[in-house]
Amino acid sequence: MEFRPCIDIHNGCVKQIVGGSLKDKGGEAEENFVSGQDAAFYARLYREYKITNGHIIMLNPVGSPFYEKTKEQAAAALRAYPGGLQVGGGITPDNAGAFLDAGASHVIVTSYVFKDGRIEYGRLDELARAVGRDRLVLDLSVRKKDGRYLIVTDRWQKYTKTELTGRTLDELAGYCDEFLVHAVDVEGKANGIEEELAALLGAWGKIPVTYAGGVHSFEDLKLLKKLGRDRVNVTVGSALDLFGGTMKLEDVLAAVQ
Repeated sequence: MEFRPCIDIHNGCVKQIVGGSLKDKGGEAEENFVSGQDAAFYARLYREYKITNGHIIMLNPVGSPFYEKTKEQAAAALRAYPGGLQVGGGITPDNAGAFLDAGASHVIVTSYVFKDGRIEYGRLDELARAVGRDRLVLDLSVRKKDGRYLIVTDRWQKYTKTELTGRTLDELAGYCDEFLVHAVDVEGKANGIEEELAALLGAWGKIPVTYAGGVHSFEDLKLLKKLGRDRVNVTVGSALDLFGGTMKLEDVLAAVQ
């Protein structure tokens, strides 16, 4: 298990939000924490601690009145830690290269590779050719519906028809370097992890996977380490002291080793 830090940017500010509350209209979201520091501050901190493969998530869609401010924050973070951070949010083959040139180690993609609720393999091929498998992370964030973990797109607002299973992971692993999976129903609530999802990811474990959602204690880290068979990486958001929580970064780094 490795710790993978995050920088979530919404309306031009670094924030921690309740994942299921995000709305494109009006740039609305239920906020847990709004930082007084910019994204570059967190990038420099992660660089100081030599923490790699963290993810910057731009939570405003392209075309939003807030998008350019959010993008500027992301670009500043990439400049502050070139090669140390991944970036996602509105990534397509047309703009992916610009983010890589700006310093991103990888680009993170979900929505572009789905059409009418299903994986569009033509788009996935196009993206993999444009970026290269070794610089692509697929975000397979999920919400539970009718007992199944369905992948969600468009900043977690739209359910697809694609269930996250071992077979789905097998089919997609050849296109990317890593997977990022937010458990959206518990994202930002700091009230415990999605145990069934963690076990699913741990049972698969063929390429790196980062789990995000609900971690609020060191007991959660121990449980994720067990269910994930020590091969699922972890993000801690709202519970981290950097974002107003009680879990100290140094202690989290020690706990995942």
